[in-house]
Amino acid sequence: MGFEWLKPGVVLGSLVYALIGVIIFWLCFLIIDKITPYDLWGEIVEKQNVALGLVVAAMSLGICIIVAAAIH
Repeated sequence: MGFEWLKPGVVLGSLVYALIGVIIFWLCFLIIDKITPYDLWGEIVEKQNVALGLVVAAMSLGICIIVAAAIH
């Protein structure tokens, strides 16, 4: 068990894949926000809609799992 994971190429590759994953997640979330017929931010933050917050959280986790599996 050495320090193979500390090589610059490995660290740079991990950072690039993490950045790609965050960008893909952000784009997917923006698309879903535009598809929904109401303002997600206004419903969750201003109107305190907890049920919608849980749905958005589950959707976000689902997108993250898909992106992580695709990158892996």
